[in-house]
Amino acid sequence: MLGSVERLARNTAGRDIIVGDVHGCFTLLREALDRIAFDNKAGDRLIHVGDLVDRGPESESVLEWLAQPWVHAVRGNHEDMAIRWPSGDIDWIDYADNGGSWMITLDREMQHEIADLLSALPIAIELETPAGLVGIVHAECPLQSWQRFSNLLKEKNLPNNQRKELVDLALWSRTRIEMGIASRVEGVVAVVVGHAPLRQPTTHGNHIYIDTMGWGGGEFTLLDASTLRPAKASV
Repeated sequence: MLGSVERLARNTAGRDIIVGDVHGCFTLLREALDRIAFDNKAGDRLIHVGDLVDRGPESESVLEWLAQPWVHAVRGNHEDMAIRWPSGDIDWIDYADNGGSWMITLDREMQHEIADLLSALPIAIELETPAGLVGIVHAECPLQSWQRFSNLLKEKNLPNNQRKELVDLALWSRTRIEMGIASRVEGVVAVVVGHAPLRQPTTHGNHIYIDTMGWGGGEFTLLDASTLRPAKASV
């Protein structure tokens, strides 16, 4: 359902690793995971901040990737565009300019299969950690209270125009980082997001921005949810 929230219980078996935007570069992501000795068989889980598709050469692999039980993800603005493409709700030139050529050239059946998969992704994830609750959303939490944001996303009777505005801000807005807003979102230890390409992880208030362009010549940021610091190989 549009505007859904997924709650992940505390991981008592392994690590929870949060990764920035991947943009169809799954081979590079696997190499980065190998460097920190990521081990899903030992209980490690991987949580995406959205934008798994577009731009990179392996976007179609999102079908296989999201089928893994240890992979979790929120919807990003590039998932939003991919969802809208089969219904004709986005201009093909705009979408191609934003890295959507891979989707445009697929057969219609595959387009719908991918759009249906991405439509099922939640807008937000609430992750229980030893330090407290961590919120995960693609662009930013548009409200000062995470609980209110979460409750509105789950509210079945919220008018469609209000739901669309809330979701659009969560997937597309860069207001906090562009204006340097340092106020904290109440109710969570941190809000981990992507969307804004940066050279290194950056914090504003308790928003942590981790799209460090592993898809575009940089390095993927792999954040250990228990420490909110870059993950290292287990010892």
